[in-house]
Order: sequence, then structure tokens, then C-alpha cells
Amino acid sequence: MPVTPQDIETAHAAIQHHVLHTPTVPAPRLSEPLQARLWLKLENLQYTGSFKDRGSCYKLMALAAEPSPPAGVVAASAGNHAQGVAYHAGRLGIPATIVMPLTTPFAKVERTEGHGATVVLHGESVAECTVHAKELAERDGLAFVHPYDDERIVAGQGTVAREMLADAPQLDTLVVPIGGGGLCAGMAMWAKHVKPDIRVLGVQIEGCPSMHAALRGEPMPEPNTHTLADGIAVKTPGAIPLAILREHLDEVLLVGERDVENAVQMLAAQQKVVAEGAGAAGIAAMLRHPQHFRGRDVGVVICGGNIDRRLLSTVLLRGLQRDGKIAKLVIAIHDVPRVLARVTQLIGALGADVVDVEHQRLFNDVAPREAELHVVMETRGAAHVERILAELREAGFAAKAV
Repeated sequence: MPVTPQDIETAHAAIQHHVLHTPTVPAPRLSEPLQARLWLKLENLQYTGSFKDRGSCYKLMALAAEPSPPAGVVAASAGNHAQGVAYHAGRLGIPATIVMPLTTPFAKVERTEGHGATVVLHGESVAECTVHAKELAERDGLAFVHPYDDERIVAGQGTVAREMLADAPQLDTLVVPIGGGGLCAGMAMWAKHVKPDIRVLGVQIEGCPSMHAALRGEPMPEPNTHTLADGIAVKTPGAIPLAILREHLDEVLLVGERDVENAVQMLAAQQKVVAEGAGAAGIAAMLRHPQHFRGRDVGVVICGGNIDRRLLSTVLLRGLQRDGKIAKLVIAIHDVPRVLARVTQLIGALGADVVDVEHQRLFNDVAPREAELHVVMETRGAAHVERILAELREAGFAAKAV
């Protein structure tokens, strides 16, 4: 194997005072609906918000300790790897250049620059950035820091499992998101070393199942990287992680967009944990494939929490809408005085909170003396919405939920 348990132990000794030993916490409010005894490894609490701190720290410490250290480092990333490399390079006094796609949100660029790195915007994809980063490395004598296909990166990520199994030795199943495979490979290597009968399950998004296909020797389908779980939407897995996972991974489970969205919502609502899409993938796997987890002691890695606040708001509101706790009604009315007040008073009397009303006369197919009210309201749930609809209809209003 390109990485051994001793390599992970060495990585742990090197980085333990420079990254957080994140908590492995029981999650009782999720355990009951998921029918398993669940623990969460909160890597979203790392300084830059993801497990990438670990591999970046170990790799850069090793480069800094070389007899002839490089003039600097360069990496290609649109997200967590960029921040991990930038932060630890700045901490160690190593000049860092991060190549990011032209479409990278400004907030991510700003955070990366805030750690002291020079950001170069180039190309439309991380693949194009990687080519350019390697060109810069060759031209300027920089060390290219790969996000996952590197022995030291894999060893650094493997320290996640070392901490989990020290803190919760009863775990019999680990669930690990897979993008390029560095995290899962390092964790699987350590877990199988200390507990050979433990199950290690990887998780990928259905639209970009690169490791799933590679392990099965199947062609990779046309990838879709436009996903809530963009952190694991990697088109080509690493050769080093692939070699390790062939020997040490039990199975790769695939999840869909709705699974990931539900998992982000559940973590926030039930456990008060903020996770990005990739960070919630383990919970998504438990929702999608419950037969693998019933009655077991399951450890799930919440591998990152760097979700855009606007996107998080959208995801949470969509969850409330699906639960019926935010509902939109379309109500046909006669366009005469006091009807609006009558409708809103009726809704309020039934215990709902009206948060928005649109009086629509133009963009619909109604008679000139008729109109529609589009009413958005907070409720106690789907049954409450149905009661409100019934009362509106009994009062003579044609009403429906959208």
C-alpha cells in the first residue's frame, strides 16, 4: 500500500498541535429516526471549516522540513483545499499561490486571500486550474499540492479515523464521503488496521460516481458536477486512494440530490449542525440506504461546513415548505373592498401567520371583477394547512395549496 498505518500515526504526531482534535459526538435526535446509534465527527469545526486542514498541514510541514524547501507552493481548488493550503502555508511562512476558476464566488476568493495566499483566477473548471497550476509549479520552482492523490495528504486525512476510534471505540461502521478519495482512503487504512471487522462505507453523489465506477471497473457516466454536494463531485479519483480503497473499502453507496438536501436540513434542524452538501453526504446515505445501518453503532464524518449562507437559507426554507410549515395558497376572490381583510383574519384566527400577500389581477385568467390572492403563511404542518383550506372553502373561497 502507498500509505501505511504507521504513516498515519506519524502524521498524527506531526499535526496534532496544529489542527483541532474535533469532537465525536453522539447524535440522539438523529439516532431514533435513523434506527441506529449515531456519532458525528465534526470536521466542520476545523479552522477553515473542513477536514482539508489535516492533509494540507502535514504536506506543508513536510515540505518546509526538506533540506532544500521549494520556493513556495501552488494548488488548484475552488473550495476547501484552497483554504486549507492557504491557511497552513501562511502559518508556516510558505508563499502560496492558489489557482481558482474564473467563476469562483468572490467570498471564497476573499477567504483564501485572507489567509495570505495569492489567488490566480484561470479557466472555467478545476481541471483547467490544475493544468495551469502545474505550469506555474514548473516555471517558478513551486511544489504542487494535490488535493487527494498524494501519500502525505492521505496520511493526514487518515488521522480523522484515528481520533474517531479513540473517542468512540464501539463504532462498527464508518460512513465517509468520497470525492477524489483521500479522506476515505486514509480513514479506511487506519480503521481496518485497528479494527479489522469494522465496516467502512463510502458515499458518492449519483451524478458524479467516479470512485464507484472505478472500483467496479465500469466506465464513468457523463458527470454532473452541478450539485449541492459539489465538494465530492470529482470527475477522476486519485490513483493512490483507489489502490487503498480496492483493498479496504466495503462498499460505495450512491445518493441523490434530494437525499443530500434532506440531510443538510436534518442536521441543522435536529442536531444544530451546519454542514455543506458534501459534509452531509453520510447522513444522506443513511436516509437512502437504511438497511445498512439499523441497530448498528455508526460514525459519520461531517467533513465540511462551508455552505453559502444564501444557499443554506434556501435549503432550510424548502424543507419547511415540504413539511407544510411554510405554505402558499392561491385563493380566488371577488375584487371588492374588505375581502382581503376577511381572508387574512380567517387565516389568522386559525393560528397561521401570514408572512406575504400578493394581490394578483393581471397575470392570470380571471374575470375583470375577480382576482387571486397569493398568500404565504407559516403553519404547524400539513394537517394545519388542510384545515385552513377547508375553512376557506366553507367560507365560500376557492382555495388551493401550491
